[in-house]
Amino acid sequence: MAAYVIGAIQSVNDPTAFSEYQNLALPTLAKYCGTVVIGSTKIEVADGNWSPTGMVVVEFETMAKAKEWYNSPDYNPLVLRRTASADSGVIFVDGD
Repeated sequence: MAAYVIGAIQSVNDPTAFSEYQNLALPTLAKYCGTVVIGSTKIEVADGNWSPTGMVVVEFETMAKAKEWYNSPDYNPLVLRRTASADSGVIFVDGD
């Protein structure tokens, strides 16, 4: 069953460093069969106090594959680049 990694960006404090993170992170997905479903800054909040300025949804074949990618030596070292350049967070969602 498919699983999803959802990233939310609240704000970017270093646009150059965040862009570098994106350029390094995107190529790591292919090795783990991850596919970007959507990535956008065109967000309209319907209700609640959630107010991200950017979102990305990545689909993986399984939850195990999603976690393998996130914890991999290909991607995991890049997490510090993301968190240093943006107020952001990532969640895993099982597609069951």
